[in-house]
Amino acid sequence: MQSLQLRNESLVEIATFLVRRWSEREKVIVEFSYKTETKTRLKENKVILTPIEKRIGNDFQRYRQFRTSLWYEAMKIKFCKKILSNDHAFGFILNTMETRRVEQLGRKIWKGMDEEIIFNYAYMFVSRPQLHTVYGNARIVEAFYQYFMFGALKGEIQASHFERIKKASGFAKKIVDESIGKKYDTDWLEKNVNEIIKMLDIESLLTIPVSLPFMKAGMTISEEELLKFLTVISKNKEGDFGKIDPKAVLSGDNIYDEYKVLLDENKKNDNKGLTSESIGVQIPTVTNVDETVIYDVGLINNMKTKFKELKSRWKEQHLNSGDEFDGENYIEGNEPFFTDVKKSIKTKIVILLDHSSSIASNALEYKKATLALCEVLSFLKVKFAVYAFSTENRSVVCWSIKPDNIKWNRVTAKRLAQIIANGSTPLAEIYDKMFPILQSKRPDIFLTLTDGEPSDPDAVRNMTKSLKRLGIRMIAMGLGPNMIRATTIANNLRHLGYEKTIAVSKLHDIPSKVIRILEV
Repeated sequence: MQSLQLRNESLVEIATFLVRRWSEREKVIVEFSYKTETKTRLKENKVILTPIEKRIGNDFQRYRQFRTSLWYEAMKIKFCKKILSNDHAFGFILNTMETRRVEQLGRKIWKGMDEEIIFNYAYMFVSRPQLHTVYGNARIVEAFYQYFMFGALKGEIQASHFERIKKASGFAKKIVDESIGKKYDTDWLEKNVNEIIKMLDIESLLTIPVSLPFMKAGMTISEEELLKFLTVISKNKEGDFGKIDPKAVLSGDNIYDEYKVLLDENKKNDNKGLTSESIGVQIPTVTNVDETVIYDVGLINNMKTKFKELKSRWKEQHLNSGDEFDGENYIEGNEPFFTDVKKSIKTKIVILLDHSSSIASNALEYKKATLALCEVLSFLKVKFAVYAFSTENRSVVCWSIKPDNIKWNRVTAKRLAQIIANGSTPLAEIYDKMFPILQSKRPDIFLTLTDGEPSDPDAVRNMTKSLKRLGIRMIAMGLGPNMIRATTIANNLRHLGYEKTIAVSKLHDIPSKVIRILEV
């Protein structure tokens, strides 16, 4: 199998798309954590995943586990009313029963998941601890989990304990089946947990240790060993899943095409352009950011409607002569003829967003406006790149939000959402960091959005000259709280060598102003 070299940001994009599609919840966010097991926080609309590299198996097998565990979390979001902590027996048992319930409900919707669920079961079973390594009554709870989930135990347990476990497991299965048949929810399951606790003869607040895999992350087991586990699981799960071929499960042919596409796309992106390390530009890496807060759907749709003629590349205009006569316009005293005029945007543009501290008070609206701009540019198929600057740990940083060879998507939106407005306006330093990119890409327009005076005007003037020598049109947009202040900023920027400066006092006007610059 090919080696999996997907970056975390790529995996977050994949995971976010899948969990939102499966759960039918558009605002769910996904993040990775090295400190905790995979879990979902319903109130926060958040899924926390164990990093893919901490899983067992080869790269393809780890991707399959990652994908299926994500499906389970999506089903919990869709069907669970609450998810308790696994730290104590009561919550652990309820969550175990809920896993089985949402699995059965989810399989009715996503009928193609059966082989992947069985495959994941095999690795779940492999990863559970041997019973002799779990001490006290926690061993009884672990044995209940293994018998209820897999129909098998890893190791031996006292005969008297096994009878309790077998009875509790049968009761739990009956309760789950009844909840599905009668369409009961989490609350009804919860009422029956105490009965299972009595059967197991344990305390509801019994501490449950975190189950760590007995194999190290990344280690593999042979196909022969894995096939043995798959055969056992397939046989034990036949009552729920019907007859399943362990060899077909092992091959994963139905998932490999998807996996191969991801590898190929990732390889293409890795090979494109200059690396951020070589040019002093950084890529925002935080993944637990809710980008939906900066999506102003009304503004985005309004902009797309406003400029839809640019999408079709044609616009109807009324003139004193033309292709067709318009009687209504003639009666109303307007130009009587109309004709279709070809419109298009072939301009390549690089946009730089000022995120100095002065923008902080309006940061949310500023991001909504600039995101709407990016959505419209993407809608119009304009070739564009977006960068931002701010100060972090007392150092000015130029952030790559969207290179020109990457499509605008949820990951790039996350990058924009996480930039914190802070620091001064060192435009000359930022231009210097970006110079290799601009020299390589040669955009038609380099547009700077700023709401303040640059720290070193003379240095900015020199950098502007250098960039204009590359054939780049230097344009600046002065942002102000009112038109007087915005006009003042724009006028001051004009003295720094920009070919054009534009004053903007209403942030939601940014998309329209930029599109007007680009129209041919």
